[in-house]
Amino acid sequence: MNGQMMHMPLLVSSLLVHAERHHPEQMVVSRRVEGDIHRETFAELAARSRRVANALKRLGVQMSDRVATLAWNGYRHMELYYGVSGSGAVLHTLNPRLHPDQVVWIADHAEDQVLFFDMSFLPIIEAIAGRVKSIKAFVAMTDRAHMPASSKVSNLLCYEDLLAQESDRYEWPEFDEQSACTLCYTSGTTGNPKGVLYSHRSTVLHAFGAALPDALNCSATDAVLPVVPMFHVNAWSLPYIACMVGAKLVFPGPGLDGKSLYELMEQEHVTVSAGVPTVWQGLLGYMEPQGLKFSTMKRTVIGGSACPPAMLKTFEQQYGVHVLHAWGMTEMSPLGTVMAFKPEHLRLSEEERLAVQAKQGRAVFGVDMKIVDAQGQELPRDGSVSGDLLVRGHWIIDTYFKQQDSSPLVKDGAGRGWFPTGDVAKITSDGVMQITDRSKDVIKSGGEWIGSIDLENIAMAHPAVAMAACIAAKHPKWDERPLLVVVKKPAAEVSREDILQFFEGKIAKWWTPDDVVFVESIPLGATGKMMKVKLREQFADYQLPTA
Repeated sequence: MNGQMMHMPLLVSSLLVHAERHHPEQMVVSRRVEGDIHRETFAELAARSRRVANALKRLGVQMSDRVATLAWNGYRHMELYYGVSGSGAVLHTLNPRLHPDQVVWIADHAEDQVLFFDMSFLPIIEAIAGRVKSIKAFVAMTDRAHMPASSKVSNLLCYEDLLAQESDRYEWPEFDEQSACTLCYTSGTTGNPKGVLYSHRSTVLHAFGAALPDALNCSATDAVLPVVPMFHVNAWSLPYIACMVGAKLVFPGPGLDGKSLYELMEQEHVTVSAGVPTVWQGLLGYMEPQGLKFSTMKRTVIGGSACPPAMLKTFEQQYGVHVLHAWGMTEMSPLGTVMAFKPEHLRLSEEERLAVQAKQGRAVFGVDMKIVDAQGQELPRDGSVSGDLLVRGHWIIDTYFKQQDSSPLVKDGAGRGWFPTGDVAKITSDGVMQITDRSKDVIKSGGEWIGSIDLENIAMAHPAVAMAACIAAKHPKWDERPLLVVVKKPAAEVSREDILQFFEGKIAKWWTPDDVVFVESIPLGATGKMMKVKLREQFADYQLPTA
């Protein structure tokens, strides 16, 4: 017997309808590529999104067609989030930090029909325009006054001209909530990227889960600044959450340096922000020398890679900003866990709380997880044993785009599919998960595992260290030993011996790196993560000092 409730499909457009009806006056504030600050209400956002939908129809875009973007975080990108997906097409966010060859491969694989782009990325468009196979039109996300004169892009249209020609009258269609909504490609360091195709259902459920108090804890009283790009896993769902709860949105555009971010946060009274550790390094690096403080910032979400404990401590103790340490993956939409405290955590000392906070946290409802051994047997949740981390849930991938015949899932004894994350983790009895390494980054010394993340976190706490990565170096006796790669802070004076001495008493002695090398920079991937594969290639023949 079925329940007797209304059946209303979970569609992205419903979030925008809700925002327009119940929070029409709330603002979307954007620093534009043109250089100025733009403001529009949720009511204006909804009206312009309907114009987008009408413009797409005029351009011949049909249900399930892919529409690409190469854009920063801004109001026009937000209009495309809703106008494209709401009309039944699929929004495909391209990563502008990729090489043009990769952009061409991804656009061709996705079979994109139209590409919308911010003016900053005109050089990329000019490099790919004659090479992509399916794109019929390129749309510059600007007005007529700022349109470029480009001889390399023949089918170039103006965003504001397109919208001006259309009515803001449009009925959002209803269709199956399992229909594709957005498409995002993984930023893999080996092989071609893989497409992750989100559904309307998974996206709306993810927004529900992410907005919960023990997740990102968003409400109508918040002003949210997503530093995490809208081209990276839907900006961790914040553009959807804002419409769901009625929060103010503040978009930084291309201004991701410390000075630009700080000024925008203060000007717009931002209460919540979200981004990867490398961005926060730049912000803190700007604020600390000048003795600046936040006037309204209450919390920040840090994910993408592990938050160094030293950064966490600085935010909490020096600036009074609560850090929500989060973990997830493109294949998970992306949110998996957030380190939200339980009552027993609040009774701990400050140092003990910080140690708990440095872990990746508790599963959000909608995500289940477990750790297994090499034979696939589930390991105990005792906080001490490590294993391969598997996940399943309402917004977790089943198959990759165009790879329906080769599922990445592994089956358990009951025949249920679990996604192998590639992370090695521990889980405590009360459900707190801690990533100890990526499976490909684990250092196996004499048959015993050494967690590179733990060593990096200790190194990052040294006052002279700006960034640190730990990789495995070949060793004639132990097979592998830790090699620490360090970027010094500007004008800092520190030696190899100083760094190694800093590890004393903090870890088991045999975990101590065998050597330290100083470099000008550590290569970062398209989403701000350290590219250890590049470091392993660079130091493949490195000779460790003999004891």
